[in-house]
Amino acid sequence: MQNSNHHDVTKGRGAPDNIVPTRFNLHERITDVDWLDSRDELDGGRPLLKTTVTEEFAKSILSFNNSPDIPFDRSVNAYRGCEHGCVYCFARPTHAYHDLSPGLDFESRLFAKPNAADILRKTLAKPGYRPATIAIGTNTDPYQPIERTYRITRSILALMVETLHPIVVTTKSARVIDDIDLLSQLAAKQLTGVAISVTSLDAKLARTLEPRASSPMTRLAAVRRLADAGIYVHVNISPIIPAVTDHEIEAIAAAAAEHGASSISWIPIRLPHEVAPLFRNWLDVHFPDRATKVMNLIREMRGGKDNDAEFFTRMKGQGPWADLIRARMKIAKKRHGLDSSKWNVRSDLFVPPNLDGQLSLF
Repeated sequence: MQNSNHHDVTKGRGAPDNIVPTRFNLHERITDVDWLDSRDELDGGRPLLKTTVTEEFAKSILSFNNSPDIPFDRSVNAYRGCEHGCVYCFARPTHAYHDLSPGLDFESRLFAKPNAADILRKTLAKPGYRPATIAIGTNTDPYQPIERTYRITRSILALMVETLHPIVVTTKSARVIDDIDLLSQLAAKQLTGVAISVTSLDAKLARTLEPRASSPMTRLAAVRRLADAGIYVHVNISPIIPAVTDHEIEAIAAAAAEHGASSISWIPIRLPHEVAPLFRNWLDVHFPDRATKVMNLIREMRGGKDNDAEFFTRMKGQGPWADLIRARMKIAKKRHGLDSSKWNVRSDLFVPPNLDGQLSLF
């Protein structure tokens, strides 16, 4: 890995800059007492960028979808923005809806929903509600660093235990083991599973791609802890970046199996909207020797474009390069016994909650 311009990197952050969204005719904001105002006066790199958290009290928390590409129809997101700072995060453009940058704003100007579990309780208590697996962590990570303070994810899991409602968790944080007690209770009734994303086993590369996420080995240690506790664990190699991380497929599969994972999957890198220019800038800073090659390979997998938003292909990729990765994954799954089909959770045990937080005795 090369870094030809370290002065263009904010220490501890993933995005090289604070790209201005243009899809909503937003005016470029004038920076106010941030690194841009004093950059010319600095003798060195950018100063540390502080994280701010705004509490917002949502009126609804359960989001529904009809996508054929994902195995669930509802999800909960306890936070907006994500401090992990993964440069490739497909959720970055959501910050543009709020006149914030999908770049550094996304990973430093966060929003927390402290009343998420209370609103979800009201939703589950409605007479017409029909239970099905809730996914958490599909947009921003439910175990990003601020979860240690807010414990919103834990409150949601506690509600799932109370109501015997199925939930699956996706994260790239070892902080998930903080809730191993609740996850174990759910797993004992086949009501949950945990997917842990592992993008690379290279700690240095991971710090660049995902600067504030858990290190690869710490994530794998969490896989082992969860598996030993009887919790179904899936490892997701997501995203796979051609000519940057694709050479690690077999090694990650082997490590996942060694640490107790039951299954594995992959997703090729997705670059919707403002993520594409952010990622190109990141490549120019960290991989100038192959930036053009990487983007050409991505376009090859995406029908000649930076991104493919079409159902059925957006999560799989297309073309020879994607076919090769599929073949390698198929072999790796078979070799390491990672093709388990026990991921499904049950939804027939659900007990609606009372709005006062107490279950009925009858």
